[in-house]
Amino acid sequence: MKIDKINTIQVSQTTHQKKVDKNIHNLNKTKNSSNAIMSQLEGVSAINKIHFTGKPKYELGLSSKELTERTSDEALRTYTLLSVESPEYQNLAQGDKIALKHLVKAAQYIGEVELKLDDENNIPFRNYLQNEIKKGNIDAEMTLKLFEGQKGIFANDLLFNKVSLAKGLKQSPTRGFYPRNIDVQKEFHKQLLNMLKSEEPKDIEEIKKILSARTIVKQTKNGKLKAVDYVDAFKPEFTKAANELEKAAKHSTHKGFNKYLKLQADALRTADPMLDALADKQWATLQDTPLEFTITRENYEDGITGTVFENKTLAKALEKAGITPIAKDNLGVRVGIVNKKGTEFLLKSKEMLPMLAELMPFKDEYEQNINDDNKQTMVDVDLVEVAGDVGEYRSGITIAENLPNNDKLSLQIGGGRRNVYHRQIRMGNTKNDPYKELLDPEQRKYLSADDGHCFTVGHENGHSLGPSGLSCERLGKFKNIIEENKADLVAASFIDKLTEIGFYTPKQREGILIEFALGNFLKAKPDMSQAHRVRQVMQCKYLEENGVYKFTKDGKLHIDTDKVVPTCKKMLEDVIRIQIDGDMDAAAKFIDRYFVWTDNMEQVAQYIQKHSKALNGRVETPLADFLQNQE
Repeated sequence: MKIDKINTIQVSQTTHQKKVDKNIHNLNKTKNSSNAIMSQLEGVSAINKIHFTGKPKYELGLSSKELTERTSDEALRTYTLLSVESPEYQNLAQGDKIALKHLVKAAQYIGEVELKLDDENNIPFRNYLQNEIKKGNIDAEMTLKLFEGQKGIFANDLLFNKVSLAKGLKQSPTRGFYPRNIDVQKEFHKQLLNMLKSEEPKDIEEIKKILSARTIVKQTKNGKLKAVDYVDAFKPEFTKAANELEKAAKHSTHKGFNKYLKLQADALRTADPMLDALADKQWATLQDTPLEFTITRENYEDGITGTVFENKTLAKALEKAGITPIAKDNLGVRVGIVNKKGTEFLLKSKEMLPMLAELMPFKDEYEQNINDDNKQTMVDVDLVEVAGDVGEYRSGITIAENLPNNDKLSLQIGGGRRNVYHRQIRMGNTKNDPYKELLDPEQRKYLSADDGHCFTVGHENGHSLGPSGLSCERLGKFKNIIEENKADLVAASFIDKLTEIGFYTPKQREGILIEFALGNFLKAKPDMSQAHRVRQVMQCKYLEENGVYKFTKDGKLHIDTDKVVPTCKKMLEDVIRIQIDGDMDAAAKFIDRYFVWTDNMEQVAQYIQKHSKALNGRVETPLADFLQNQE
């Protein structure tokens, strides 16, 4: 599970903007001929106002003024990943340098798949922008800059405004997983119920596929639902990615890593969940590799599958049939170089997990995921490329991940987890500047640059603790909010124990708790679609009710750190109880009770908005761009 998409509040920005690459993107060189032809046809159609294959004519969704504002140094946050000159790259063995080139290319292909999974309009709209830029359209150039930052047409900015880069288009809850205009009740639920009533083995198997994390769902000519495995749906891209992984495996210097790459290549070629599970299982054992390559599969964006739990009749019928619905996976890819020094701290935190498992509420009512301590690997990574879901800047960007998630088959066959932390993302985050000015001056002395990272480590470790399985899946659309809430609470609840045994100093304890409590305040109120942000509002409300926050006479915010830990422990018990029981109604009531935007939150939000104009973000990948051009 990811933490976070960082809630980035930025004051200082780069002093200049780089010119947009006139070649737009290196992927243009790797597109197949049919895509190239369609791009040319769309360019002709734009001139003659003729449209091929029934596609809509796209128009830019933002005005020139807004585009100029959103792409300014002040508003557009830039993270820069490793460069060609970086010692991390220069010090690699030659074989690993060659392997890295192929891993970057594999990432690019899977990034194209994620664009399709996110929305069917993404790639055609990008083609439209590229054609407009060739004609000298400056607004299209700025729009493409935002598109490549948020990796798609749609995103929420840092004020949680919904941004559509294409005029007249709105993001659908179906994403690219289901037919865009499907009626959830009359078509989706009704068909599933009818198929269940038939009790035909073929219908039951089809339902399992439809409600699988790794299929897209189409409608046949007669309106019936039909599931297509990702491997079959995106065979051209997956095949090319698999080819690159196999090439990388021929040059990489680490045997275990090479085994993983070959397993992952097999999984990209054949529609068999077990192949993914075997690859995940091998990936989770890798502790001493020079390189990192991850295909992330997380299901935060699917707005349709989880609705089956809201239909009580359907939910009971599915349970009776032994079918567990799993939301659809978005795909991301991380490519990087493992940082050994940063990894040392993570491995020390790993040693704490068995002790923390014993401190978890109601620990005797569920099986922990960390019974075998060897099933958790952790690495700190210098990033080369973040493609697809990992690299999407949408009100924030991923800073770390603990995978595979609980719904994945690899955990069921005895696999472990792997925590990966993103150095360039966290080091590029300067959100504390406006917050620091808001904080009581007496408490500023406790803050350090490492507080956020330490808390993130606690959060990711928290994902490895607590209930998992069907009970959590039953929470439906609330599952991710509750799980992210749990991970934060674990990080805060056990910090006194970690301080007691000397893992943290008393000063570090204060800084980490202040970072957590202060970081719950947001720049604006989010909506329910943003699990990470909803959990922060909930925590802020809970802490506020328990007297953690106080404003001084001169308007500064004071954090009562002595109250943070007991308050988080109390909230953690509530959350774990909900996960154990798998009670969707209880989850809904809990979220409704604490997802409340208070006057204090609004006061802080106004302060942050006044001191930070950041709205969007993007990632620059100089080394990946260089490697993409290598034969």
